Amino acid sequence: MTLGTLAFLAMGWNETDERKKTYYIVTTFIPAIAAVSYFSMATGFGVIDIPNHDYPVYWARYADWLFTTPLLLLDLALLAGASRNTIGTLVGLDIAMIVTGLGGALATEGAALRIAWWGISCGFFLVLLYFLVGRLTARAQEQPGEVGSLFGTLRNLTMVLWFAYPVVWLVGTEGLAIVGIVPETAIFMVLDLSAKVGFGFLLLRSHAVLDSVETDTGAAESPEAA
Repeated sequence: MTLGTLAFLAMGWNETDERKKTYYIVTTFIPAIAAVSYFSMATGFGVIDIPNHDYPVYWARYADWLFTTPLLLLDLALLAGASRNTIGTLVGLDIAMIVTGLGGALATEGAALRIAWWGISCGFFLVLLYFLVGRLTARAQEQPGEVGSLFGTLRNLTMVLWFAYPVVWLVGTEGLAIVGIVPETAIFMVLDLSAKVGFGFLLLRSHAVLDSVETDTGAAESPEAA
């Protein structure tokens, strides 16, 4: 995550276009926050022991997701030229998804309650996907040049990886404990690297495509749009 942060800083160091700077800033903060989160978990600060839990809960992982997943969605929304209302809806659904997932991880009343929290979190996730595949994709297809193609690639990568998270959660120590803490942590690490650093490289290397993005963030608030 730290190497990804440094690489993104280097890629955007000499960028002068204010609009493209936004992509570099948002994308650089994603692995930077994740690096701090993983450092806290590695040093024992980001881990807590919960009564009646067989395994510790890595709360720093959820803190990481609480900040980085909205930033990933912001990158996609900016690429699609989404309105502020759409961005707010996506971020709100994402935060609700992460918070309810944390609720399941911290629940001590048995597996049934943890799975109930997991189901609620998945509900928010499905609604988020509805907006991502529907409204955001439709807006991205209106963009000129290769913007729509790049958005589709990043959207598909995000969807595939994000679908894996609740599956790993369910079979891992927070859920049914079918998989132990070591393989669970390793899988989450691979998913995080792919979803954050991999996503960032795909986005920022498409320097010419970012020139073509047309923004429409104020459309939903204008009288004409209503």
